[in-house]
Amino acid sequence: MAAAAGPAFVILVPMSGAPASNARQGLACRLLHLEDSELDHSLALAYLERAGLRVEAVRVESRDEFTRALDEPWDIVLSDYNLPGYSGLQALTDLRERGLDLPFILVSGMIGEDTAVEAMRNGASDYLLKNNLARLAPAVEHAMAAGEVRRARAEADRQLAASRQRLSELAQHLQTSVETERHAIAREIHDDVGGSLAALRFELDWVRRHSPDPAVRQRMGTALELLTHATLASQRIMQNLRPAILEQGLVAALQWMADGFAKRTGARCSFRSSHERMTLPPMVPLVAYRTAQEALTNVTKHAGATRVTMDLSLGRGVLSLEITDNGRGIARTDLAKAQSFGIRGLHERASTVGGWVELSSGGEGPYGIGRGTTLILSVPVQSPEDTSSTGAGSRPDAAEEEVWSTKY
Repeated sequence: MAAAAGPAFVILVPMSGAPASNARQGLACRLLHLEDSELDHSLALAYLERAGLRVEAVRVESRDEFTRALDEPWDIVLSDYNLPGYSGLQALTDLRERGLDLPFILVSGMIGEDTAVEAMRNGASDYLLKNNLARLAPAVEHAMAAGEVRRARAEADRQLAASRQRLSELAQHLQTSVETERHAIAREIHDDVGGSLAALRFELDWVRRHSPDPAVRQRMGTALELLTHATLASQRIMQNLRPAILEQGLVAALQWMADGFAKRTGARCSFRSSHERMTLPPMVPLVAYRTAQEALTNVTKHAGATRVTMDLSLGRGVLSLEITDNGRGIARTDLAKAQSFGIRGLHERASTVGGWVELSSGGEGPYGIGRGTTLILSVPVQSPEDTSSTGAGSRPDAAEEEVWSTKY
């Protein structure tokens, strides 16, 4: 069987013959045909033409011609299974290695079931026998339609991933901007309001000490008490805006938070840490602190809990903060509410440092009272010696021992 001297371009125009379906009428495609037989090539195009397809086809018959032709845009590839020194499966592999997502139909005079299964597993759209080319046109239509759907899905996935990335970057920017603004406000309160309150205290105390009128001294004493409350309130606001306690480390900050929560609410709050000190990447301590702060605020507002535990651990490259209460718990409907911005905020805050939050509720609480709720913040951290230290005499493998220090 004579072979063509080189790639041959064939443009087919529908001719008179069997009527084509409306769905096929006008469908055009560029077809790359890997075939060493000119007769088989013409026969395949005749079947496509009879079905009403408008095909611009190029026939190639060697690996070099096939790989060079892949530089051009194609709608579909039709390949013989057996070629001199080459095969349809090898052509499919070459196509996929180029990263091209083109429909690929395998045609053979005789193809075994195992070969057909292997071709489909490797990404072939369909396979046909040369003695049954009546299926060729429907196979081409189906493969092209499936390819369009696949490409549209891939593009949608790409756009969704890009949108999620932009949303994550925006959330991180907002978190950073909020913390920067909080820091600025806290500094202004400390420098301006705090300084003015201190100066006012001196003035009122001077009037109280030098006034001969007992009524004035009594009123000045009352004013000083009010001023003391205002000073404490400003300090509390500054602490909430910018937790200076974090300069002492995350462990110390969470211990301080647990103590303050217990004093304010009367609920018993215990804090445990696997390490006395932890060296963590930037922003991670602040994210963990804000997560604990939000969790305890929710416990105060909604849980009605009498006991809360906070466990902080660092091991195997992951920082974990677990907060559990014995309150009334959270219903699944509450977690699914469209207005659950606090829960969404926890997830977004964790994602800014590559972490995640798990929230669960149900069953008996940790102390047999109520359903209870558990929040777990997990953040991957990377640092020599597990980014942690247990103080003097610590060993590199001390993180695996999790020697707990407890403070109530």
